[in-house]
Amino acid sequence: MGYVAGMDYQDLPLAEFAFPGPIRDQLTAAILSGAKTSTSGLLAEYEKDGEPLPEPGQRSAVADSGGNRIAVIEVTEVRVIRVGDCDLQHALDEGEGFETVADWRRVHEKFWHSQEMRDYLEDPGFTIGDDTMMVAERFKLVTIL
Repeated sequence: MGYVAGMDYQDLPLAEFAFPGPIRDQLTAAILSGAKTSTSGLLAEYEKDGEPLPEPGQRSAVADSGGNRIAVIEVTEVRVIRVGDCDLQHALDEGEGFETVADWRRVHEKFWHSQEMRDYLEDPGFTIGDDTMMVAERFKLVTIL
């Protein structure tokens, strides 16, 4: 068993970034390196799954593409904002090399408009716009497992 601050990390909820594959591999590598300290998710994903929003102090185990727990992160801030209100600091802290909010938006639109996301949301025509609500989450790396 593995323990983090007296807690069995196997008991922690999973934090899954993107879908398994190259994008998840890139994102988890950025988390492990410390470059990624923020993430963006659609509010629609939480609503579809019936899951509560993350809260500051909440810890989770980061899953790699194989479903292995590779790190523990802790939420430090959660904001529900319009996609059109994403700020530069949030975009930079995603650790994906974005230099502008426009860069961040282009990459996220491509992902959120993907067939995989539309299938997941069960909405074949899903698109985002400035008024689409998103969850802007900040976190810190607690430990690498």
